[in-house]
Amino acid sequence: MAAKILAVAQQKGGAGKTTIAVQLGVWWASQRRKVTLLDVDPQGSMKAWHALRSESGISGSPFAADLSGWKLSSEIDRLKAENDFIIVDTPPHAETDARVAVRAADLILVPVQPSPMDWWATKPTLDMASKEKTRSLLILNRLPPRGKLGDAIREKIEAAGLPLAASTFGNRSAFGTSMMEGKGVAETQPKGTAAAEVEALAREIEKLLK
Repeated sequence: MAAKILAVAQQKGGAGKTTIAVQLGVWWASQRRKVTLLDVDPQGSMKAWHALRSESGISGSPFAADLSGWKLSSEIDRLKAENDFIIVDTPPHAETDARVAVRAADLILVPVQPSPMDWWATKPTLDMASKEKTRSLLILNRLPPRGKLGDAIREKIEAAGLPLAASTFGNRSAFGTSMMEGKGVAETQPKGTAAAEVEALAREIEKLLK
């Protein structure tokens, strides 16, 4: 079966694209699924994470590669037959590299932090996904345990009729701590709340892609 391709995209930088891509990739790899992570973001955060992972000698790591968008389509085609999931971390602007990833993807994951700036920044990404006829899924990320702003953003998304994941990522230090070790929370705290959030999102995505 050909791989399912996910592009993590958001116009605004710092929304948590790399965190979502890496944490999902590590969780699926922990379930013995074959995963490739592709980094087309010039910032190279995923590449840096994977270099740390490799230097630490951690086995069973999802493969990560950094490449420019003009190579992305052919690389995805090459990797489809040997993976269950290909996850692409895209640039924070609607550039050619992001567009190629969106065009190739089965689903676009759009992280949204509970802030008006993140909410406003989703439009270019969603417009691009619509133009390329690719499904999208908004994910509330770094959600605080309390606060009206998260509820307000959720209401805005629902009122606009946009696809919103039931699963959310909380504002948890466990995500950053795991990545500083070249790992994911499925490895550092497999019984923790953060890992449960990753699993819930992964399973929700799997259902959407059936």
